[in-house]
Amino acid sequence: MLSNRRTLLKAGMATGTLAIATGAGLLTPRGVLAAWPEKAFKAKKYPDALQALAGTDQLTDSDTIKVKAPDIAENGAVVTVTVTTSLPKVENISMFVPVNAFPLSASYEMSTATDGFITGRIKMAKTSDVIAVVKADGKLYTAQKTVKVTLGGCGG
Repeated sequence: MLSNRRTLLKAGMATGTLAIATGAGLLTPRGVLAAWPEKAFKAKKYPDALQALAGTDQLTDSDTIKVKAPDIAENGAVVTVTVTTSLPKVENISMFVPVNAFPLSASYEMSTATDGFITGRIKMAKTSDVIAVVKADGKLYTAQKTVKVTLGGCGG
């Protein structure tokens, strides 16, 4: 009986503390959400998404950016993509799929203390290029890889 009472009291205290912290705004990622590029993620065309994200559509092809993705994705709902770069002063790495309803699939703000490396899973509506855009030292660089989608995709 005594152990049940202690468990109940601990759970009550934890819940109360969590409620107070949430109410005070300590557990909401306001800073993260404030920097979220909503217009870029909601753009329906690749050039519009790029313009909204970076403020320009001027890209330079770079052989220092490597896009690793499968040549054939058996399921377009889950395509693993890795982007690496040896460019110095990487500020942002983004992935675009131009044929998707919303072309901007992912965008990562990078710290200068990190390597130019990201990996993640994206959805692809159908066969398309996966375009990596890297902002480094204030300039935009790009590389791409074609991925053939055989099943599924964003639409099912």
